[in-house]
Amino acid sequence: MLAYCGIDCQFCPAYLATQNDDEALRQKTAAEWSAMFQATIAPEQIVCNGCKSEEGERFFHCGQCGIRSCATSKGFDTCAPCEDYACDQLAFVIDNVPDAKAALEKLRNS
Repeated sequence: MLAYCGIDCQFCPAYLATQNDDEALRQKTAAEWSAMFQATIAPEQIVCNGCKSEEGERFFHCGQCGIRSCATSKGFDTCAPCEDYACDQLAFVIDNVPDAKAALEKLRNS
């Protein structure tokens, strides 16, 4: 369940809130992400079945995610094999989500 950017969906609060139908976690995540990203994110937007989900909903940002669209356009399962790794688009995730960086680095080194 590794997203294109290296985030493990199984530990993402949006994914967990959706899978467990956890309204309290939706509200907490919406508040935290609103503050973190200086944006208004409503609890009803905290719905996700995973970045690569073919069925069901994905977090609303995924439809606008440049990382996701870039990786899919290049036919990559993650950003790890990309010749432009770690590009400016991926920099925010690499700089702010150490587990995502570690996951991508592990894939790159294998």
